[in-house]
Amino acid sequence: MSEPSWALSRKRQTLTERARIIQNIRSFFIDRGYLEVETPHRIPANAPEPHIEAVASGACALHTSPELAMKRMLAAGYEQLFQICRVWREGERGQFHLPEFTLLEWYRTGIDYNALMNECMELLFVLVPEGKLCRSGRTIDLTMPWQKLTVAEAFTRYASVDLNQALASDGFEEILTSEVEPHLGKEKPTFLTEYPSSLAALARTKVGEPQVAERFELYIDGLELANAFSELTDAKEQRRRFEEDEELRRTAGKTPYPLPEKFLAELATMPELPSALIA
Repeated sequence: MSEPSWALSRKRQTLTERARIIQNIRSFFIDRGYLEVETPHRIPANAPEPHIEAVASGACALHTSPELAMKRMLAAGYEQLFQICRVWREGERGQFHLPEFTLLEWYRTGIDYNALMNECMELLFVLVPEGKLCRSGRTIDLTMPWQKLTVAEAFTRYASVDLNQALASDGFEEILTSEVEPHLGKEKPTFLTEYPSSLAALARTKVGEPQVAERFELYIDGLELANAFSELTDAKEQRRRFEEDEELRRTAGKTPYPLPEKFLAELATMPELPSALIA
């Protein structure tokens, strides 16, 4: 008789917990009036982000997120959407990255990105009702209040250079990953807010502070859990940003991407809203 696969057998507890989490996520959003959707995984064009590579699928590509397709639904009049789906990103392999993974993404009209922080907290409270999360031998307290820290403050506190120096040297991502992120969310979850507008291709800039975007990321024990922002709805500005990012890709010798023209054509009818995604 063949022996069972012990590698798979050892995953039972993890898979059981994963199933519980996904079921609770669905209940959380359905109870709040969100519509669960499933958009195409194979699309003509992803957003041309300089640091994310799509997986080719014939003349199309597998989606790196369901973002563009879901936003087209918002432009058509849908008000609250969520999706749990597989996404693909070429070359994403490391301790916290895989080329194929599950992503939760949701959108809601009529709120700003500050209200979305509250929704992230409410979701975590539902998933971890005991109010404490254990990871790598460390206990994270989920009770209020959670820490909020701007990107500029985080670089001043933890990095070897300040934010302006990191941006000028083109070393922002490397310094953020190696010097800043390991310190975030060690005792309580941390919202990292006010990203430089140059690093938020699809986000709206902050009123009165155009140098920063209305974007935040949520960290627990140095691990990024969520990325969220208020959506840019200016089609002309979005096209300019996409063209700039595509030029950066081509200059770096990366595969040229077509612009997502259907998304750009419908962007003008999309309402003001924030969005969030959790990998």
